Amino acid sequence: MLVNLFHGFCMALADSVPGVSGGTIAFILGFYDRFLNALHELFGRDREARLPALRYLVKLGAGWIIGMALAATALAQVFDSGVYALSSAFLGLTAASLPFILKEERETLRGHAPSLPFALLGMALVIGLVALRGANMGGALNLSSLHAWQYLYLFQTGMLAIMAMVLPGISGSTLLLVFGAYMPVITALHELMRFNFAVLPGLIVFGCGVLCGIALSIHFIRKALQQFRPQMVWFITGLMLGSLYAIVMGPATLAEPQPPLSLSTFSIPGFLAGIAVLGGLELARHMLERRQDTQQEHIYSDF
Repeated sequence: MLVNLFHGFCMALADSVPGVSGGTIAFILGFYDRFLNALHELFGRDREARLPALRYLVKLGAGWIIGMALAATALAQVFDSGVYALSSAFLGLTAASLPFILKEERETLRGHAPSLPFALLGMALVIGLVALRGANMGGALNLSSLHAWQYLYLFQTGMLAIMAMVLPGISGSTLLLVFGAYMPVITALHELMRFNFAVLPGLIVFGCGVLCGIALSIHFIRKALQQFRPQMVWFITGLMLGSLYAIVMGPATLAEPQPPLSLSTFSIPGFLAGIAVLGGLELARHMLERRQDTQQEHIYSDF
C-alpha cells in the first residue's frame, strides 16, 4: 500500500512539470509494466482481472492526487516569478533521467543500433510541435471563462497530454507547455483547491479528454512495447532529448511571453536541484523496497 502511494506521488511530481513524464518515473522506479497492464485490464474485457487492476490503480491514484495537489499549489505560486530557475530544474530532471532509462534497458538496446533513427524521429516530433505552435491560439487560455472552441481545444489537449504521460519519454506537461495550456491548467487546479468553482467546467472537459486519451492509447502503447521494444526505447529517448528543447523554449509560452532560457538566465543551482530530485526518488525507492522485503521476511518467518 505504502509503496503504491509513493509510486503515485512520484508520478504526480513528474506529471506536474515539463520534461519527464509520469511514465518515465514509473519506468525508472521499475513498476511501469505493472502500471500499463493494470490500465489495460481496467479497460479490457476480462472482468476477473478488472477488480485487482482497479484496486492497484486506486492506491496509485491516491498518491498521485496528493502529489499533484502539492505540486499545483507550489508551481502556481512560483512559476511566473521563478520561470528560469524552474526551467533549469526541469532540464536537470530530464537530463538525469536519460542515463536511468538507458541503464534499465541496456539489454533491450544491445545489438539494436540500427533502430537509432527512431530516436531522431522522437526528437523531430517534439521540436516540430514546438516550432508549429507559433503565436498563441486566440490568446492565453483562462479556464474560468472559456469560449466553445476553447473547450474543444482543451479536450484535445488533455487527450494528447495523457498519451504522453502514459508513454515514457515526453512529459504531458511538456505538451501542455507547447500548446499554451500548462499554466492555465496548473492555475485552475490551484483555484479549485481555493473553492473557485468557475474553473470546474474547464477542468471537467480536460479530464474527459484525459480519460478518452487513456482508453484510445493504452492498447497501442502496450502492444508496441511488447512487440517493438528496442525501437520504442530509442523513440522514447528521442522524445526526452526533444523535451530539452521544449523546456528551453517554455518561457515563451507563458501568458506574458518571456525570452527562452539562455546561458545568461540558466540557473546552475536549479539544474542541480532537478538532478537531486531524481536521485532522491531513486534513494526513496530503494528504502521502501528494503522495508517491504523486511516485512515479507517477517511474515514468512512467522509460519
